[in-house]
Amino acid sequence: MQQLVEENSLRQRACWLIRLRWLAATVVALATFTSARMLNIPVREVPLYSIAALLFLYNAAVLHLLNRFTRAGSGQSRGRIRSLIDFQIFTDMVILTVLLHFSGGPENPLFLFYIFHVIIASIMLSVWESYIEATLAILLFGTLLLLESTGLVPHHCLMGLINHCRYEEKGYLAARFITFVATIYLVAYMAGYIAVRLRRAEEAQRQANQLLREKDRVKDEYVAHLTHDIKGHLAAIQSCLGVAAADSLTGETAQFVRRAYQRTQKLTVFVRMLLKFTRLKLDGNTEMDLFRASDAIQEAVEAVQTGAQEKSLCLECHLDPATAMVSGNEMSFKEAIVNLLLNAIKYTPAGGAISVTAQVQSGSLVIEIADTGIGVPPDEQARIFEEFYRASNARQVEPDGDGLGLSLVKRVIELHQGIIGFSSRLGSGTTFRIVLPLTPSTDTPAPRAEPVSTRSHV
Repeated sequence: MQQLVEENSLRQRACWLIRLRWLAATVVALATFTSARMLNIPVREVPLYSIAALLFLYNAAVLHLLNRFTRAGSGQSRGRIRSLIDFQIFTDMVILTVLLHFSGGPENPLFLFYIFHVIIASIMLSVWESYIEATLAILLFGTLLLLESTGLVPHHCLMGLINHCRYEEKGYLAARFITFVATIYLVAYMAGYIAVRLRRAEEAQRQANQLLREKDRVKDEYVAHLTHDIKGHLAAIQSCLGVAAADSLTGETAQFVRRAYQRTQKLTVFVRMLLKFTRLKLDGNTEMDLFRASDAIQEAVEAVQTGAQEKSLCLECHLDPATAMVSGNEMSFKEAIVNLLLNAIKYTPAGGAISVTAQVQSGSLVIEIADTGIGVPPDEQARIFEEFYRASNARQVEPDGDGLGLSLVKRVIELHQGIIGFSSRLGSGTTFRIVLPLTPSTDTPAPRAEPVSTRSHV
């Protein structure tokens, strides 16, 4: 996992350099055109346009190499991408040196871009590599000064920007070079120092996050074992109470036994939900297969129809289309829909309405479950998917809820690569919206013969 993170980080750095180079090539071409055609500054158009074209071609080649290295194995990929970053920074400074030669040499203020490259090297590379790049920048700039001042290569003066050329003034060149050297090394030191501090802070944060995840895993394992043991004891107690409740008990004894039996039933449901949620967090995966979402939703609606009829609720279901295929675990998905529907039934007053719709939008399956229930208070909506959290008005309707249902639903939807959200108005109802990616399949099961639009109202 850590290797993958490092590889992604290196690739992002390499891509950043590539994006900057596209910009640089465009700026060189535009600056050459503007200087020669609009400002009438005598510049070497052919070499400068050639440098811009070279930048475009070179950048395309680097991008091709980066994509090729990324597709390689992880162990080879990281080393190759790092070498590619080193190569890019060095080559960019060489191209900058050639560009300076054809556009005024040491008199061109663009020589400050060497500093920019050293800063990039300090951010992306190790400390000693950044000093190597700084030394290379000094050697390149110094070589340019030496060659032009001695006449070994011609100097191209920018007479439109300066009054007279100074490439033969030894004192001027020496002062500029000494200042350049001091500035380059100072920048390398400061940028490298800041980069090292940031890397250490990033590493400390990564280790802290890893430790927190490990502690959370240990906690979940403890809760899972404990909950499993509690479930076994509760099953035994519930079995004994069930036998006692079936006997011909009378008076207060019968009343106490029934209350105890009902309490153990609710506690058993809570423990099972907690165990299921904890195992889902620990495993992080479920058996995945293709299934028809409309079938699972239809079965979930059928499972809660009796409860809706007992409260005289209008339960409508509109599924379109019936052939939408989803990759995931049909059982857990169906259970998530059942949980949402049971919540809607529980918190919708008698005579209200609940609707379930499913339709394909932009290659995704969009499921909406809407009710005319009590809604969620606005100041509590941000916490609605938290574990063990229940809205204040929900606690008034049903004091014995566990607050795990929506957390479990969210976890299941995320395991199916989907997202879930909701909108709610206090006293006017709540609408949950699930978006799941569809999976194209040429070998899909036959659709069920049942209708995909149902309505139940008692």
